[in-house]
Amino acid sequence: MTVRYTKDHEWVRLDGEVATIGISDYAQSQLGDVVFVDLPAPGKKVAAGDEVAVVESVKAASEVYAPIGGEVVEGNQAIADDPSLVNREAQTGGWFVKLKIADKAELDALMDQAAYDAFLKTL
Repeated sequence: MTVRYTKDHEWVRLDGEVATIGISDYAQSQLGDVVFVDLPAPGKKVAAGDEVAVVESVKAASEVYAPIGGEVVEGNQAIADDPSLVNREAQTGGWFVKLKIADKAELDALMDQAAYDAFLKTL
């Protein structure tokens, strides 16, 4: 499965026509302890760059943006029930939403793992 990253520290993992979206381990470490997650309802359509979820931590509230456009098919109920899962498993079980993607070509504008790692070194 292909994983791509944004400069806002969201990741997207493509599995067929469905993209799973979350925040990077770096992002969760900057947020601190996550205490609340607001997820969109299935059926919501988003464009690349649109807010797709809100995450609140002991430090701040932050938006999670859609790296690519599509239609929400599922929100991760596990992180709604236990927001700390985002801290423990940011890039696996702590995902936020799954989208039915609108345009696979949008992935081309995102960073691969090597590019993202290089980007993190500039911060």
